[in-house]
Amino acid sequence: MKPFDYVRPATIEEAVQAGSMEGSAFLAGGTNLLDLMKGGVVEPQRIVDVTHLPDLSAIDATSDGGVRIGALVRNADLANDADFAGRFPAVAEALLSGASGQLRNAATVGGNLLQRTRCRYFYDVASACNKREPGSGCDAREGENDGLAVLGWSDRCIATHPSDFCVPLVAFDAVVEIAGPSRRREIALEEFHRLPGETPEKESVLEPGELIVAVRLHAESIAFCANQRYLKVRERTSYAFAVVSAAAGLIVEDGRITQARLALGSVAPKPWRARAGENLLAGQKPERAAFERAAEAALAEAKPSGDNAYKIDLARRLIVRAFERAAAGTPNPLPALPASPFAHSPEAAHV
Repeated sequence: MKPFDYVRPATIEEAVQAGSMEGSAFLAGGTNLLDLMKGGVVEPQRIVDVTHLPDLSAIDATSDGGVRIGALVRNADLANDADFAGRFPAVAEALLSGASGQLRNAATVGGNLLQRTRCRYFYDVASACNKREPGSGCDAREGENDGLAVLGWSDRCIATHPSDFCVPLVAFDAVVEIAGPSRRREIALEEFHRLPGETPEKESVLEPGELIVAVRLHAESIAFCANQRYLKVRERTSYAFAVVSAAAGLIVEDGRITQARLALGSVAPKPWRARAGENLLAGQKPERAAFERAAEAALAEAKPSGDNAYKIDLARRLIVRAFERAAAGTPNPLPALPASPFAHSPEAAHV
């Protein structure tokens, strides 16, 4: 590993100042960053340890009845917070389906938003990768690309975003709070990650020195809590990243859908909000035929980036199943195999 300087700031302001220096990287749980450093994929000159910053480790109610989650809250702690899981069960289900128990105990909310792609060519420093080395090319385009993007990709990059957590967050309109050298700002998570276009090395809207301090979910999204699910297809039931995932939510009144939410994971370089599919469901009965039409609309612009045409059909089927599970009611308790489309769901509806 390349030698680096280590800085441990005492305040957010000190952290932002240290992070603004060229070659700096913030360290929280380290579950992704340290792997990348050991493999020589990233070589920061300076590590800014933010793990002991004050006021970033709480789960707090907001004045509008929503929730504010500090960036240093551990994934396991958030998923197992009974009040949070009761109001945002799909988010809890997504968290519990990610990685292993040991990693969830270490990984943080802020770090999860910033985790890097798991594209094998990004991790292989002998391969050409525009994300790792701008202008070098993309070996994934002609390589083993069966798991890569079918939405939002460009000729310069076909990698996918790996997060489970971000998918329901995008579906339910999460907001990211950011501290920077000159100001604090907020941005919808849907707009936080960037599509590759001509600059795949720019993965988010963060500027040098900017630090995620919290994620917020508004009270309006709690209305979906009785009918929401997160489903994830993976190559094995545990400890694997998604091939395709989907977060679905419904509000049903008098036998008709009044609002729907849908987001997809592992199909694009960012968590993908499928608004075209949502819009088709307004006023419809919560039935399979309506969900199939929504799935078609959600993937109307999808196209293979290589040997991955199967992902489009797989995503259609998963969308339908996620909406059917959501329409049946959020289970209480959550399934023993969180997010598995093959798990038997308890009959009791979520309260």
